[in-house]
Amino acid sequence: MVTGGKTGKTGKADARAARKARLAAALRENLKRRKQQARQRAVADKNAPAESSSQNAEAAPGGPEFRRNRREE
Repeated sequence: MVTGGKTGKTGKADARAARKARLAAALRENLKRRKQQARQRAVADKNAPAESSSQNAEAAPGGPEFRRNRREE
């Protein structure tokens, strides 16, 4: 039953409240999923060999160079 006036909610207000509740639930689920992914990545990084995750390794010969300021040699 929809009541008009200042005493009751209208159909639009109910729809907005329902949408807000759906979005809040979706955000909570998304946050849980992202936290789980971060935990899995942390475990994988912890178990990965140090050699493959080195960020300071030299570029492979003949491979692309991604440094911003390349020195001409």
